[in-house]
Amino acid sequence: MKILSTIIISSTLLFAQLDNSATITKTGTTAAQFLKIGVDARASAMGNAFTAMKGDISSMYWNPAGLASIGRMETMFMNSSWLAGINFTYAAFAINLNAAGVIGFSMTSLSVPEDLVRTVEKPNGTGEFFDAGDLAMNFTYARKLTDQFSIGGNIKYIRQNIWHASASSVAADLGALFVTPFNGIRLGASLSNYGSEMQMAGRDQKFSIDPDPNNGGNVEFVNAMYETDKFPLPLLFRVGLSGEIIQTEKMRLSFAVDALHPNDNVEWVNAGLEYAVAETFFLRSGMTTLFRKDSEEGLTFGGGVHYRIGGSATQIKLDYSYSAFGRLKNVQRLSLGLRF
Repeated sequence: MKILSTIIISSTLLFAQLDNSATITKTGTTAAQFLKIGVDARASAMGNAFTAMKGDISSMYWNPAGLASIGRMETMFMNSSWLAGINFTYAAFAINLNAAGVIGFSMTSLSVPEDLVRTVEKPNGTGEFFDAGDLAMNFTYARKLTDQFSIGGNIKYIRQNIWHASASSVAADLGALFVTPFNGIRLGASLSNYGSEMQMAGRDQKFSIDPDPNNGGNVEFVNAMYETDKFPLPLLFRVGLSGEIIQTEKMRLSFAVDALHPNDNVEWVNAGLEYAVAETFFLRSGMTTLFRKDSEEGLTFGGGVHYRIGGSATQIKLDYSYSAFGRLKNVQRLSLGLRF
């Protein structure tokens, strides 16, 4: 009877462990979380479903292969108030070199306002202030191998800092975009943030210690340093489909669907629509993190106006998006771009 009870208890514990391991999502186990923030209003309004869209400068973030279809030259700037009053900024520039391909540069910045340094002994502040910030500098190259197939890649430098400590890394992105013969439906895929681990270091980790306080004849103080853990980057694999439901000279209705597989969460799906009138006025809507439990993200919508200056080829692009974040309220983005 004892043996039977032991087997039952052991089996129960084993299955409980297996069940727990099957639900582990690794949430919060990667560094540089700002790399997962959507950088522009157009894609954000479409539920972040942009992997298979083409011809936009923001493609260097979603899928660098899509950058191969831009015009002669394009630039974009976006600044928004992220969650909890954090400031998020993105700037990008790209130029089409015709047969040589397209090159682009972008910068992503996330900054936290200064705050008081507080300790257990001085909960109201020590008189010092600290800040924190994230930065990514990105170089992109994209090229059309055929009229239907494009490839692209990014090399980026990533840095995070808080007070006197910082960490840095170098990473790469790779993307591909294929226009299928089935009604021009596009198939895109990208792998983002493949790079080295990040480890915080700086004078905040330095301290002095007496290695043997019971021995008065030894060295009284030895300089030492706390060793922090290393954390991987948020590796993200995207695959998407996009196409036109309606396509006329005066009107276009496009759809986009992305499936995402991260290394620090469960899989989910993004979906979005874009309605264009004469490629001048735009309405967009979408849903993010479909089929992902415990997500605060959800409905997105927005619009835009792309106005051509006089009879020139220069076009001003103004786009807006609203993203619901549940208990965290919402995030609104406004992008300003120029296309030459």
